[in-house]
Amino acid sequence: MTPLRDEIGAHMSIAGGLHLALERGRELGCGAVQIFLKNQRQWAAKPLTPDETRTFTEARRATAIRHVFAHSSYLINLGNPDPSLWAQAVTAFTDELERAEALGLSCVVIHPGSHMGAGLEAGLGRVTAALDESLARTAGYRVKVALENTAGAGNTIGRTFGQLATLIERAARPERLGVCLDTCHLFAAGYNIRTAAGYRRAMAECEATIGRRRVVAFHLNDAKAPLGSGLDRHENIGRGLLGLAPFRLLLNDHRFAAVPKVLETPKEPAPASDLRNLAVLRRLRRRLGR
Repeated sequence: MTPLRDEIGAHMSIAGGLHLALERGRELGCGAVQIFLKNQRQWAAKPLTPDETRTFTEARRATAIRHVFAHSSYLINLGNPDPSLWAQAVTAFTDELERAEALGLSCVVIHPGSHMGAGLEAGLGRVTAALDESLARTAGYRVKVALENTAGAGNTIGRTFGQLATLIERAARPERLGVCLDTCHLFAAGYNIRTAAGYRRAMAECEATIGRRRVVAFHLNDAKAPLGSGLDRHENIGRGLLGLAPFRLLLNDHRFAAVPKVLETPKEPAPASDLRNLAVLRRLRRRLGR
């Protein structure tokens, strides 16, 4: 299958090798692919070999997928108040930035973390210090860090545009920081993007606090949990509480036309679910003349 030349795609499995994620993406017609850089349930991983890097580069050239980026391991908590666990998180994240740079990826998406009861201000400080340290260790690299907005449950950091903006403003190297916006997380955090008015308000707040050019990726997910619930529960496009309206608005928003957008929807069954969701998204865009 010839890949579609657009910015829409999905998170792809790296089972069997990093390069296979690109081949799986091509089979689905993806113009964008997000991957994990290693087994995201384990701290340790073997270093990338020259053969792995070369095979990945060759697969990217062969598939012609335009946008390829990574999501960090969910084990990493840059806001951890425990010094030893914080140091472990920083080292692990630095390793992921090094892998992404070697593969020529545009960015690594990461949830800012949890303050684990230490308080939001303390958590913001820990995340800022972690980002500064990781970026200092990878000075001169091109790969960026994309801070993902969170659903807001518990002690998580990054629920609001304001919190993300604070992390960027306090950073020693803000030029290497961007954001990845997740539609399910926005809704769960209290941004009612189901309506045109609500979508406009959310994007206006994004522009005013973060800046449109900081948005380097989107995660397109419907939501199983209600507005403001704080629950990170993804659903297939059009089958959750968001419905189709926010995706139609986003996919036809010229300000974000070139920004890659990937699915993180349930893969049951795979790959049929991804194919259906991708088809729904493309129909929404074409309806308005694109």
